Amino acid sequence: MAKFTILTPAGASFTTAGGGYDHELEALEGMDVEILECPATEDGFIAAAPKADAVYAKGMKFNAAMINALTKCRLIALGTVGVDYVDVAAATAKGIPVTNCPDTFIEEVADHAMMLLLATHRRAIEQDRMVREGRWTEGRPQLLQVPRLMGMTLGFLAFGRVARAVAVRARAFGLSMIAYDPFVEELTLSDYGVRPGSLSEVLSQSDFVSMHQPDTPLTRGFLKEKHFRQMKKTAIFINTGRGPTVDEAALIAALEEKWIAGAGLDVFQVEPPKPDNKLLAMPHVILSPHNASASARFDPARKRRVGQELSLVLSGRWPMSCVNPTVLPASGLARWQPYAMTRGPNS
Repeated sequence: MAKFTILTPAGASFTTAGGGYDHELEALEGMDVEILECPATEDGFIAAAPKADAVYAKGMKFNAAMINALTKCRLIALGTVGVDYVDVAAATAKGIPVTNCPDTFIEEVADHAMMLLLATHRRAIEQDRMVREGRWTEGRPQLLQVPRLMGMTLGFLAFGRVARAVAVRARAFGLSMIAYDPFVEELTLSDYGVRPGSLSEVLSQSDFVSMHQPDTPLTRGFLKEKHFRQMKKTAIFINTGRGPTVDEAALIAALEEKWIAGAGLDVFQVEPPKPDNKLLAMPHVILSPHNASASARFDPARKRRVGQELSLVLSGRWPMSCVNPTVLPASGLARWQPYAMTRGPNS
């Protein structure tokens, strides 16, 4: 019998059920562990939950009932940046840290955001279609109406890891930058050549508005009709964050009514978008299937990160990327007290 049991829904290795855990197990080498797969259903997970010393969460939503069924769990580890499919509040109430992979594929997402910005600005998809459809002579007149990129303003809504990596890229293109993020110090912004601004200043002054808010109860539906109305009529909206942070009906209205000029979207309110979603037929909108983080290193990197978090916690140390509130409730804090004193959850 293994000393530690890591419970995971079948298929949680991001491949197929029954295998593919080599990368996760690298950091666990030498430890007495087993990875136990359970059915990817609520009932199947609850039945196996008492066996779990840790949970490798993927492929389904983890609600309060499932988390409350865990009786000795030390960690819920996610192989993603987003944590919206786990009830973090319920885990916190149980004293269980939840970890994600916040810094594993930042560069890829930043590249993708910059690609969407450049492609929408230079009308890349439309220009491609002109060539393919024999409309060669239409290309230059269209771009003669497009201003030079250098000197234009990029506005960030939230200035976390991805936004900072985008800022490094955008600075090289000569863009002026402004950001709204009440949780980031002004000195951090200035380090990236970004000036602070209120939400209304970012919206009204930016030629490109790039959304980087996570999907949380506080940010869901953050960007509404009144916000799109504040943007320049020539503005382009970029979203490589999370679809639910935007009222998609308001975005569609903004594009239809020409409150803004275009959009580059990697995420949607409902994924995949339904065939009748109006965004699919709009000419000055570039779309991608929520794959901004994907690259050849994507799966190995996040699998190894999950293994590292599991190894840390199962050996009695604090994880690298705990997303719970800083202070855990008394029931959980007692377990972590010796380690939290030397290494906090955000260190």
